[in-house]
Amino acid sequence: MDDLLRAVEATLFAAEQPLTVEQISNHLGQADVRPALARLRADYEGRGVLLVERGKRWHFETAPDLAHLLRREKEDVRRLSRAATEVLAIVAYHEPVSRAEIEAIRGVQTAKGTLDVLMEAGWVRVAGRREVPGRPVIYATTPDFLAHFGLGSLRELPGLEELRAAGLLDPVDDEMIETALRPGNVPDEEVETPEDPEDDDLFAEHDRQATVMGQNNDGLASSR
Repeated sequence: MDDLLRAVEATLFAAEQPLTVEQISNHLGQADVRPALARLRADYEGRGVLLVERGKRWHFETAPDLAHLLRREKEDVRRLSRAATEVLAIVAYHEPVSRAEIEAIRGVQTAKGTLDVLMEAGWVRVAGRREVPGRPVIYATTPDFLAHFGLGSLRELPGLEELRAAGLLDPVDDEMIETALRPGNVPDEEVETPEDPEDDDLFAEHDRQATVMGQNNDGLASSR
């Protein structure tokens, strides 16, 4: 095993959060680490620990088929409300999306607290502002969302038929997901409305956190 391969392995093993290729490369003197990552992923194939890429970030995780051996006897299960589940599905399938666009798809108003819950869980983030009158805040999913649900990218999100075939939809969920997947639900432009002061507060807090994260250059943590 060459020195670079060992260095990449050690860097990922010691990291507290998943790392991008650029972060690994910067840590190792701008070395080209992509071949080493590919080789390490192949080396760990079939073992109890795997090297995986989730949302362009690399980390080690335990093999999915061994989850039953590692599960705690008592787990704190994070249960989302129906409203939060609907909003999460809409953000995942339509991102980036504003609150007004989420409400247009759901057909009902969405409480700010619903988005707060998803952001506290680390699955949804503020992604900027829509460049239309009113400049509404827009939302997108996070690398933690991909890691938690075992997705390499949003392209791996299941379609409605896959969810039905796996028996993962009850009639209520079926209707909700079908609404989220329906094309043409998100308007191209929004009607001009005053800016929501709550959204302004949220965006200001996001800017403050982004500055701190930029200074630390730590990246986002995986929720797995």
